[in-house]
Amino acid sequence: MTGSAEASEGSAICRSGSTTGWHCGTLQVKNSTVNYPQGTVYGLTRTNVCAEPGDSGGSWLTGTEAQGVTSGGSGNCSFGGTTYYQPVNPILSTYGLTLVTG
Repeated sequence: MTGSAEASEGSAICRSGSTTGWHCGTLQVKNSTVNYPQGTVYGLTRTNVCAEPGDSGGSWLTGTEAQGVTSGGSGNCSFGGTTYYQPVNPILSTYGLTLVTG
């Protein structure tokens, strides 16, 4: 990783998950609201990348730029689906963190 420059809608994006490994697709919509059974989460980014249970918390990237952390979604990697991630820059800002690269 070289940084965390935010990708635009329509960008190619990839994620890593402990259950399913690496998968790629397209960043579809930023600033989405998702109503999970545990509560509502705001400010997520929607993608068409597949994910399955156990992939939550995995990393997202575009090229060499960090994008976020897997939040959840629907579908699976056999049939496709929708997966959301929490963008990394607001996480860094909220908690006063710095992304360390290299």
